[in-house]
Amino acid sequence: MICRITGNIVAVEGNAAVIEQPEGGIARQVLLPAYLAERLGEHLGRPVTLHTLEYLEAQGQGSSFIPRLIGFAQPEDRRFFELFTTVKGLGNRKTLRAMALPPSEIAAMVIAKDAKALQQLPEIGKRLADTVIAELSGKLDAFVDPGVILEAKSATAAARFSLAPGAGGALQDALAVLQSLGQTQAEAERAIERALRGVEQAELSSEEIVAKVFGQV
Repeated sequence: MICRITGNIVAVEGNAAVIEQPEGGIARQVLLPAYLAERLGEHLGRPVTLHTLEYLEAQGQGSSFIPRLIGFAQPEDRRFFELFTTVKGLGNRKTLRAMALPPSEIAAMVIAKDAKALQQLPEIGKRLADTVIAELSGKLDAFVDPGVILEAKSATAAARFSLAPGAGGALQDALAVLQSLGQTQAEAERAIERALRGVEQAELSSEEIVAKVFGQV
């Protein structure tokens, strides 16, 4: 299997680049994630090294197969692609078109369970966005910085709290109480989220929310 290729960028058309290897006089077509194709299109004639994944693409309803190369800027991007394509409904070509943003940004969306953001990517509708989150949650933390993970998870919890009409003040007061007792903001948000699952938040005071957190109601 060809796992890496180095050469000059001869052309980029759509999501495919032509990489020429001068020493052998060979030019290879390499499929690319959409975000990377856009970048490389600005560097025609320059050398590039791509970490590749080789597969056989079926033609004519499976009567013949064509070898294809997919190229990535980093080995980590290749691993992200391999994980992303495990989601039901995402084949190789569809995933390449969907990757209009770098893997780290897409991973952050999944970690934050931000289905609306995922739906802004090509090929990703509402149902598929929900499927991506369900199947990849907990599997993509390695592709973003730890600080981004905490921020994303905190933002997700805050977004869920804000959906409760009229409960914002009580929730904020309850968060402040828990933090005064030594919990971090993220810990307090997770504790409140667990305590309020299935509960009509708008009817609770901050004291009742704190009591639920500690199992007193």
